[in-house]
Amino acid sequence: MLRRTRPRKSARTQPLNAAPVKVSGNAPIDRGVLRTHLGYFLRRLQVEIFKDFIKTLAAFDVRPAQFSVLVLIGANPGRSQAEIGKALNIERARLAKMLNELERRRWVRRHSAAYDGRSHSLHLTPFGAEKLAQIKALAANHERRLAARLGKDRRQQLLSLLQEFG
Repeated sequence: MLRRTRPRKSARTQPLNAAPVKVSGNAPIDRGVLRTHLGYFLRRLQVEIFKDFIKTLAAFDVRPAQFSVLVLIGANPGRSQAEIGKALNIERARLAKMLNELERRRWVRRHSAAYDGRSHSLHLTPFGAEKLAQIKALAANHERRLAARLGKDRRQQLLSLLQEFG
């Protein structure tokens, strides 16, 4: 069995561009074919956005997926767990675990749906609605920082392009 003798270095944040990146004084890292892969840069952008989002909402300990679930439940009270999961493309088991946590915090409650006892309708609690309003205000600050970094026109252009996918 091989053992590492040195601790791993943490990943370093690199600028989101296609140029080679210099790391620790060594020769620049050539991204090779990744320079032309849209998915690579979208993932790097997602990581940067999520890091800022998580930092911004640290006081509430809310992750992006939890935020999305709360927003959809708030905008669609009484919709089923399955509908919310499908709208956000979240696997059933993962959503159930997330809802358990949101219920533990007293932000969400599940009720047996009147039309089908096997289904659950989802609602924000009054406490959850209050917390969501506070979270939305912080999320708006996060979005303003992104807009400032991208510029208003480029942000709108990127948003329009990405909305075509869902």
